[in-house]
This record gives sequence, structure tokens and C-alpha cells, in this order.
Amino acid sequence: MKFTKMHGCGNDYIYFNCLEREITNPERVAVRLSNRRKGIGGDGIILILPSEVADARMRIFNADGSEGKMCGNGIRCVAKYLYDYGLVRKNSLQIETLSGIKVISLKINGNDFMATVDMGRAEIEAPVNAPIDIEDFRVTRVSMGNPHAVVFLPDGADLDSLALEKIGPRFEFHESFPNGVNTE
Repeated sequence: MKFTKMHGCGNDYIYFNCLEREITNPERVAVRLSNRRKGIGGDGIILILPSEVADARMRIFNADGSEGKMCGNGIRCVAKYLYDYGLVRKNSLQIETLSGIKVISLKINGNDFMATVDMGRAEIEAPVNAPIDIEDFRVTRVSMGNPHAVVFLPDGADLDSLALEKIGPRFEFHESFPNGVNTE
């Protein structure tokens, strides 16, 4: 299987051009290839597909095989892929996602490439700054197509001392986020 590995602002995905060929069982492909020790390694895979309503369509499969609705860093890399391979040559692209059609604006100056995506309005779920049974944290639930738990720490908090390797999975697998969550 021919693929392209791309990295965008902290996310690295394995990209497949599916404009002319299909990948069956992308969930399994994501699990096998995303493994950083036994596979290619990545946050998951992204399929670039044809669309009847936009320039292209993307599907995201996380490293655990679950399908994601949207990824801002991933969609910007899709735009770069489409542009670099000459598949779409314009400064404003429309990409179909499970969160709707997103518009990506491109600025190209020689080898400098910048892509900005309009993610739409953030949806904030009430209550804001609500307690959660993870240490003394309080969260605000925000959606940009995928669920996010935003945690504000008190002024002067020592961010470097947080045990993120232990705290992160507690958010990710918390019962109040049955589909997982991105935590900031």
C-alpha cells in the first residue's frame, strides 16, 4: 500500500490517496500501521477520497481504529497533499468531513506553504468549568467536530510538574467521554 506520512503541528498521520482505489477495513489498517513499535507509527490514518459536494473528502481513523469526525491539523495536511500532487490547484479548497464541509485557505510563496482551516464555531456544552472526578480539575466541554475537554489551571500552577502520562488517559477513558476526548 502506497502512503504518505505527514506531520502538522503535533499530529502525525499516515495518508492514503483513495481517489482512485479503495481501502477496505480502514479500522484494521489504522490499528496495524499506527503502532509506533510494530508499524509505521502515527496518530492514525487519513483517507483522501472523491467527493460529490467538495474538492475532496477525508476520513480519519484513530490509532485505536475508531473513526474521527474532524482534525484541524490533518485537514490542512490533506490540502497540502492535494496541492503538492497537483490534484487541486486553487487557493481555497473545500474538504468534506463527518463534521461538514470545511474551507481551507492556502497561501503559497515559493517553498513556503500555509493552510488555514475554518473550523466553524466552537460548541460549548454547559456547565462551564464543571468539576470532574479527576484530581481537583474542572473542565469545559467544547466541540470543534470532535470532543475536547478544556482544563484551566490556577494562576501560578506548575505545568511542568503535571504527570501528563498518568492524567491524560484518565481523561481519555473517563466515563463522561464515552467516545474519547482531546484534553487541553
